[in-house]
Amino acid sequence: QGVSSAASDVYKRQLQRYIQQINFEETLMVLITKGIKLLILLIIFLLSKKIINFLFKHTVGRSLAWTIQTPARQKTIERLLHNCMNYVLYFFLVYWLLSIFGVPVSSLLAGAGLAGVALGLGAQGFLSDVVNGFFILLENQFEVGDSVEVGPVTGLISTVGIRTTQIRGFDGTLHFIPNRNITIVSNKSRGDMRAQIDIPVYPSTDINKVTSIIQEVNQENIENYPQICGAPNIIGLSTTPSGQLVFRIDIFTKNGQQTHIYADFLKLYQEALIKENIELPRFIGNPIACLLYTSPSP
Repeated sequence: QGVSSAASDVYKRQLQRYIQQINFEETLMVLITKGIKLLILLIIFLLSKKIINFLFKHTVGRSLAWTIQTPARQKTIERLLHNCMNYVLYFFLVYWLLSIFGVPVSSLLAGAGLAGVALGLGAQGFLSDVVNGFFILLENQFEVGDSVEVGPVTGLISTVGIRTTQIRGFDGTLHFIPNRNITIVSNKSRGDMRAQIDIPVYPSTDINKVTSIIQEVNQENIENYPQICGAPNIIGLSTTPSGQLVFRIDIFTKNGQQTHIYADFLKLYQEALIKENIELPRFIGNPIACLLYTSPSP
């Protein structure tokens, strides 16, 4: 107990000596000075960001409006440039913050060559994202607002960045996809789309009568749907992958309108066939799978 008590006294004396060496006034002045610098830095940063955003909107945004690019591509380029500008602003913010806290930023940058190999290995993914994003923009693979399918993700392009592309799913989910992972893009906003309507029929069904009814429905309703491109193509009898015998009609529409046209005309066809006492079997499989993408119609 005597030894532990002596050790405790030694620790207390060392702690008191350490506390006495601290210049609380100087420390407080340093904290206040750094706090004021941080506050001024944040105010300057926020004001600068607002001013730069205002100038960006009224210079770059208006300049793009005078180009021959489509509105969607103008929006894509504008958002990409805006993202690059934000990266630069935040880089300077971090640089000034480190300087205020006394971190030797210049020394770190000067010695960056020593860690160049490690940084290079770690930045391979980032560089791949940037390069792939550049070619996506250059080749005009998609634009803001396009309906696309990238791997398992389907939705509308929300933002194209230098590192990631954001896709808003049809259920509202926002997907962030690194540009290096974008290998195959199915763009459903280029050219006309096909609504393929399959009406299940029996082998004994009078196909000529069905054809006549379908043609009559088309003649009465096509003029009410300006979204439809050209006359519907009546394919006739066909089979689905599940083996279901169907009467098939292809209707080409403007992109994004195929689901609406599919639902309306499937209802019109069924109502007209039932009215004419054409017996229809139950559809086997998923009728939504009949909405397929096709190349632009001639």
